Amino acid sequence: MDSPARWLEVSMTVSGELAEAVAEVLGRFANNGVVIESGVVYKDASDEGTPVDPVRIFGYLIADEKLEETRQRLAEALWHLGQIQALPEVQYRAIADEDWMAAWKKHYRPIPIGQRLLILPAWIKKEQTGRIAVRIDPSMAFGTGTHPTTQLCLEVVEEYTRPGMDVLDVGCGSGILAIAALKLGAHHALAVDTDRAAIRATRENAVANGVEEKIKVGVGSVSEVRNGDFSLRQAPLVLANILAPVIIRLFDSGLAALVEPGGLLALSGILAEQSQEVEAAASRQGLSFIERKQSGDWIALVFRR
Repeated sequence: MDSPARWLEVSMTVSGELAEAVAEVLGRFANNGVVIESGVVYKDASDEGTPVDPVRIFGYLIADEKLEETRQRLAEALWHLGQIQALPEVQYRAIADEDWMAAWKKHYRPIPIGQRLLILPAWIKKEQTGRIAVRIDPSMAFGTGTHPTTQLCLEVVEEYTRPGMDVLDVGCGSGILAIAALKLGAHHALAVDTDRAAIRATRENAVANGVEEKIKVGVGSVSEVRNGDFSLRQAPLVLANILAPVIIRLFDSGLAALVEPGGLLALSGILAEQSQEVEAAASRQGLSFIERKQSGDWIALVFRR
């Protein structure tokens, strides 16, 4: 006898340009997280894989008595997004309860980042690659290492983290950036997010990586950090892997003030055509441009205060 469906998979296949926006909308309703899955091409024998369009975005809605209401609210939210840029049709697929974790797990493999990092799904044993493993449970929150924005920011973390430094991650998602910094030798990290699911995910991922004693996690954003609600008010390395419009709004809230004098601010989640606007906003805050990294349509920027 077939098991009843306990989850409804919701998926869309879009361009890389639309991936973050669609994932943000779906993430409001898929409480267990959203996956951004890119195709991969191999340029040569030494290439570890380069993401290419199209991008599949998917998540899971629990099949309870509120499912139809949730579907309707999701449809309305996507309709509003579709008024800005046309969206493809949403695909739905019922998933039996015992297939839930299998449906997640089949999409994840170890992801090498930069020269030293390896992003590992929590259930995979560490491979002997000589890399520093960062274990992430991708079923909990956005920020699993699969999307170019996260990968670019992880490259920045690897390049600029110094032993013994403090790190501040604004909009931490799964906690992947702060955890990576700690495993690269940072002394202490503060990770904040306005989403309580992200806070739970970050705490659990910190435990999985053995860095729970070195990280402070809390609900909040720039204003709460500046008000002294947490363990840090400033840090020599501040990270924000968020959409460009949100970054610009956070500058108005005092994002630049979180960076110690002489410190660095790393920004990701920025489409190429939005880069100049973000750079201009940073310049108005007195920040000096240091570096730009690009992967496809996506940009990461580094500034010094």
